Amino acid sequence: MWEVIKDWVFDVIQFFYNGVGDWGMAIIIITIIFRIIVAPLVHKSTTANFAMQKVQPLLQEIQTKFADDPVRQREEMQRLYAETKFNPLAGCLPMLIQMPVFIALYQVLYSMVDRMPEGMTYQFYHLVPDLTMNPATAMGEGVLAFIPYLILMLVFAFVTFAPMLLQQKNSKDQNQKRQMLMMSGIMSLFMLWISWSAPAGVLLFWGASSVFAVIQQQLTMYFLKKKDAEEEAVAEVAPVKIDVTRKVKKPRPTKKR
Repeated sequence: MWEVIKDWVFDVIQFFYNGVGDWGMAIIIITIIFRIIVAPLVHKSTTANFAMQKVQPLLQEIQTKFADDPVRQREEMQRLYAETKFNPLAGCLPMLIQMPVFIALYQVLYSMVDRMPEGMTYQFYHLVPDLTMNPATAMGEGVLAFIPYLILMLVFAFVTFAPMLLQQKNSKDQNQKRQMLMMSGIMSLFMLWISWSAPAGVLLFWGASSVFAVIQQQLTMYFLKKKDAEEEAVAEVAPVKIDVTRKVKKPRPTKKR
């Protein structure tokens, strides 16, 4: 089954390569198509994270109030999730869906030499000489040869966690922001370590995919904030409804003694 998926990934890349004549552009076209397919999930993920920021103070209040009663704390948190229609797992879906494509592309690029005729070049418009080569190998060919791969490594490491950092930009919870920043820094170093032995084509796919994810996230956040601001403005200017048909009882006259 996995070999079938790998063959399908290769066939798709080759199809677009035959159309545009460049392996890197073929990967970018696949990335765009992939991002369009997962766009609804990314929208749902961003909406869930936006909702998380709004319910975070309420969650902290529940955790503090029922710190000595884990069962009641869990029940109150589930009730809050149900009332706000918040799904904590929604933010993980886009990442989970990307992983099989990432792994398949990784293995396909490593075996590309065996799949294509001898002497074929796998470049990206002369910007990246060989998309099947990894940064570790490129480093052995000299500093100038390594620079394009270094740029891909840095983009790969940064944009992977840029959405999470941007999501926390307006968060009022300073402790959470510090924790997220620290975690993102550690994970970025980990991604640099992974990218050292990854084919450049994989770094191009993941970097381009993450850039599109950041753009979609920022657009979604803009419209969510705009919607919230409009709802708040409507609530502030909404007139107070008074039932004018209701009869007002007249006070009873006091009896004279």
